[in-house]
Amino acid sequence: METTVNGLRIRYLDEGKGPSLLLLHGWGAEAATYRLIIDQLSPRFRVVAPDLPGFGGSDEPPNPWNVDDFADFTVAFSESVGITCPVLIGHSNGGRIALRLLSRPGCSLRPQKAVLIDAAGLKAHHSAGYYLKVYSFKAARQLASLPGVRHLFPHAEEKVRRRFGSSDYRQASSCMRQTMVQLLSGDMSEQEAAERLAGVSCPTLLIWGEKDTATPLSDGRTLERLIPGAGLVTLAGAGHFSFAERWGQCRRVLDSFLS
Repeated sequence: METTVNGLRIRYLDEGKGPSLLLLHGWGAEAATYRLIIDQLSPRFRVVAPDLPGFGGSDEPPNPWNVDDFADFTVAFSESVGITCPVLIGHSNGGRIALRLLSRPGCSLRPQKAVLIDAAGLKAHHSAGYYLKVYSFKAARQLASLPGVRHLFPHAEEKVRRRFGSSDYRQASSCMRQTMVQLLSGDMSEQEAAERLAGVSCPTLLIWGEKDTATPLSDGRTLERLIPGAGLVTLAGAGHFSFAERWGQCRRVLDSFLS
């Protein structure tokens, strides 16, 4: 299905009948990637899952977006399809957006329950080697962007991106690359998260892969501590797409929490 939200053409899935459930996918994915969850829950819920702007069949944002822009979009999209008090499920970047919505005072989208799966949104703690790579990338990019260097080596900046950037970053358009940077730079410190999340009032389930390296299990433990009444389920041996790697266990946990 398609709708238009603030001038953007948005493709989305809308399946099943019953209470509303809004599913937000991760970076680089699209709604159909989460078919396991959709098929499991659509017999009991009206599952609505948009391709977020810049992914799948939806238009890109007109300019680089931060997490608040995606949260604003989610509210506007929900209003356009008649959702006000859904169960909210977010994976990875979708979890980042869900966290921002849950922590917004007076938000018109009022989740009755929330499920965060390997959610992003907390500032990463990386090794010195990681930061060396990041800073080397920034320095090399600045050098490659100098007018004289650009004239002599017109493809230098793109080569820098290919050498230093992540696969998600390399595959994204210029607008979405800058969007990724804004999302990462806007992630919450633990102190900010403690202040923002103290007011979360809906029951919240955290599902995490034990071996997730993109959003490590320590993030899940931090969110369990900071979100009032939250519960954490760890999926043994699973990585960042833990719901797919340990679907049998994940399915049972979802069914129990949402019954």
